[in-house]
Amino acid sequence: MSFAETFKALSDPVRREILMLLRSGRLSAGEIASHFAMTGATISYHLSVLRKADLVFETREKNYIYYELNTSVLEEVMLWLSQLKGDSHA
Repeated sequence: MSFAETFKALSDPVRREILMLLRSGRLSAGEIASHFAMTGATISYHLSVLRKADLVFETREKNYIYYELNTSVLEEVMLWLSQLKGDSHA
C-alpha cells in the first residue's frame, strides 16, 4: 500500500462518498452510480482510483462488477494517524 495513492484517493469528496456507501456492504457499479449525477465513465474513473489505492475490492459476477471496502488498508491508515497523533493506545 502506498500512502500517497491512499491519500490521493481520499482527497476527493466523491470517492469519500463512495466509501461511505460501501460501509453497508458490497454494491454493483450501477448501484454506486445511481447515487451520483455524473456519467458512468466518471464513476468508473473514481472506482479505478479507489481500486489502485487498495481501498476497495472488485469482484466480477456474470455481467456485473461489485465493489466492497478493503478495511485492512483503512485500518493501516488509522493506525499510522493515531501514532502520528501520539495516542498511547496504538
